[in-house]
Amino acid sequence: MQNLVNRVQLIGRLGMDPETRNFDNGTVMTRFSLATDNSYKGADGQKVQDTQWHTLVAWNKTAELAQKLLAKGKEVAIEGKLTSRSYEDKDGNKRYATEVRVDQFLLFGKKGE
Repeated sequence: MQNLVNRVQLIGRLGMDPETRNFDNGTVMTRFSLATDNSYKGADGQKVQDTQWHTLVAWNKTAELAQKLLAKGKEVAIEGKLTSRSYEDKDGNKRYATEVRVDQFLLFGKKGE
């Protein structure tokens, strides 16, 4: 069961083209967003569509592959882990971010799409 600790698996569509940053120490980071959809019937019996947006971050080889293969609108399955961090914005306010650190991904669709 230890392998199941903090594992995230999502299937959805990319909401943006991946953005890659190269750091001075050779590290590569790619950030992108993923939309997952869920539908259910509300209390009034009407279908409700619920879209959740997730911020995804990939590092090094995974980041390079994401930049090369992924694009806005593509359907993808990802596996990774949930991470949280805090930072100060430009006004000095403390902000918090929760992201999925992508370990691997699988691109859906036909080759060339």
